[in-house]
Amino acid sequence: MTVSDALSRARMNDLDLVEVAPNADPPVARLLDYGKLRYLTSKKERETRKSQKSNELKEVRFRPNIGTHDFDAKLRKVRQFIGNGDKVKLTVRFRGREAVHQQNGLSLLKRVAEELKDDIRLEQQPSMEGRAMSMVLIPSPTVAARNERKEAVATE
Repeated sequence: MTVSDALSRARMNDLDLVEVAPNADPPVARLLDYGKLRYLTSKKERETRKSQKSNELKEVRFRPNIGTHDFDAKLRKVRQFIGNGDKVKLTVRFRGREAVHQQNGLSLLKRVAEELKDDIRLEQQPSMEGRAMSMVLIPSPTVAARNERKEAVATE
């Protein structure tokens, strides 16, 4: 059908002529309501965005000479983030002459990893970045599966 015939038929039916497959030979066009098409595609995009889980990177900062209660409080926060399925970046900040004793920061990060060994996997080993030592933890597959089951129960 010629373009002019298709346009006249679209006007008669109060529809739009929309090119569906421009790369086809010959190009494919349909008669439909363009506003409705835009609405349906935007609705489909919203649904796909809603179903995607965005893994945020949460950061928890430590000092090398942290007290036991402060350590426990931060460890609870890390557990909460891992339980929610987020990545967690653990950072030990060194100030002044603390940077000379990097082994304290390394032992602190290893202590956190040891406490959480059942729930996490190491994505990035401890490394120095300027005056801070950091490592990145991700939830283990068992934790991720547990979270998916919880979400499925909550949506029902």
